[in-house]
Amino acid sequence: MPKSAIESLLTISIARDSDVPLHKQVFEEIRQTILSGRLVTGAPLPSSRMLARELAVSRNTVLTAYDMLASEGYTDAARGSSTRVSAVLPEMLQYADASHERAHTLNRRPKLSSLVDRLPVRYKRSEQGITAFQYGVPELRDFPFTQWNRLLNRFWRHPPREVMMVGDPAGYLPLRRSIAAYLRAFRAVNCHEDQVIVTSGAQQGLTLASRVLLDPSDTIWLEDPGYPGLRQAVEGAGAKSVGIPVDDEGLSVEAGLKLAPNARAAAVTPSHQYPLGVTMSLGRRLALLDWADRYDGWIIEDDYDSEFRYAGRPLSAMQGLDRSGRVIYVGTFSKIMFPTLRIGYLVVPPDLVDPFLRVRRAIDDHPPITAQPALAAFVEEGHFASHIRRMRALYGERQQILLAALQEHLTGALEFASSEAGMHLCCGLSPALSAMTTDSHIAKMAGAANVVTMPLSEFHTSTPARAGLALGYAGFDEKQINTGAQKLARVMDTITA
Repeated sequence: MPKSAIESLLTISIARDSDVPLHKQVFEEIRQTILSGRLVTGAPLPSSRMLARELAVSRNTVLTAYDMLASEGYTDAARGSSTRVSAVLPEMLQYADASHERAHTLNRRPKLSSLVDRLPVRYKRSEQGITAFQYGVPELRDFPFTQWNRLLNRFWRHPPREVMMVGDPAGYLPLRRSIAAYLRAFRAVNCHEDQVIVTSGAQQGLTLASRVLLDPSDTIWLEDPGYPGLRQAVEGAGAKSVGIPVDDEGLSVEAGLKLAPNARAAAVTPSHQYPLGVTMSLGRRLALLDWADRYDGWIIEDDYDSEFRYAGRPLSAMQGLDRSGRVIYVGTFSKIMFPTLRIGYLVVPPDLVDPFLRVRRAIDDHPPITAQPALAAFVEEGHFASHIRRMRALYGERQQILLAALQEHLTGALEFASSEAGMHLCCGLSPALSAMTTDSHIAKMAGAANVVTMPLSEFHTSTPARAGLALGYAGFDEKQINTGAQKLARVMDTITA
């Protein structure tokens, strides 16, 4: 007899001073054990002699209870075998009779907040693992996990007690110090460690900034096309977003003043516009800073992958040009190292540190400490900068591989050109292909062929002026890129046939 069956029935409670007969008590207790799932379908019940001994009752009491269970459909007792829990319980039949009514109830939409409807639906990624051309996927096979594990073990072998007991809402101080030093040296960001706030990824940083800076009645300029996650963060704060056109110089301040003159904030990706890849010109940067100064506005600068620039040094952050304390700088380690690291950061003006931390405490008190000490050492000891240099060279090569694959397999279907930075390419649909179908339809068909692409229309808040696909290349080797391009070409052939 399996122990689990005996142990499940050892919790049976028999009240010997009750007016309810013992056999009915045993029946009801076993019935409830079955219905609760502690005795599953097909599970054997202990022999009547064994259960009687365990409960200190007569065997006839147990036999009577077993007969009642069988007669009401809770157990089956075949000749020559033990009594087992039935595959179909009486309650199941009862629920089946009411299935139509239940289905109607389940299909009725529950009342939720209006926020759910305002948030855009994220485009689904492949369910078949990481595959070309998912965007935002770094090369994980070349990450220095040996060094990373050594740094983790070094700290957590004998961690300081105070680190495990009290969390700082701004994050682990040595990590904030390392981030500030790195940003000053490599991104020309003017900051002190006290201005750095560690977040659970860039998305939380964007959400935090939106909640601190914007009221539900406020309006914010967003790049159009732009990062869907930023729209989620803004609309999650209840604010109204207005899409502002992006051209070869970045977000148009002039268009913003016409479309939403009373905007409270603007969110931009100036170093490498997402998704088009253009760089905001110095003139536009100064115009945006002037707008923020004049109109008491705020600028959220999302610097998501600026390290990966293949022509010259990475461009300086716009925050370094700010003299009025109007820029909130957002960065992340997840795209550079690995996505599930979930560590990002904000750099906020000194007079906003306390408001940001007050809101931070209301959201999640403080960031998880587990990886922060190792990351602090990873940055401080130079491993982070070395990894960036290696990946910059690798990603530059992979962009060239993708361009060659597109040239060979997709000339005439897609329009493409090299990009000076980033981890993906934006490819426009040819006029002939645009006349036949939409980028969303192509992305759906490609997904069925296990090729993941992002339609440019998904990045727009208005009618797209240009249809196309965003193709990530950073996390894929030459074979994967070429195979993905061939599959995508077959999809195009199906559409144009």
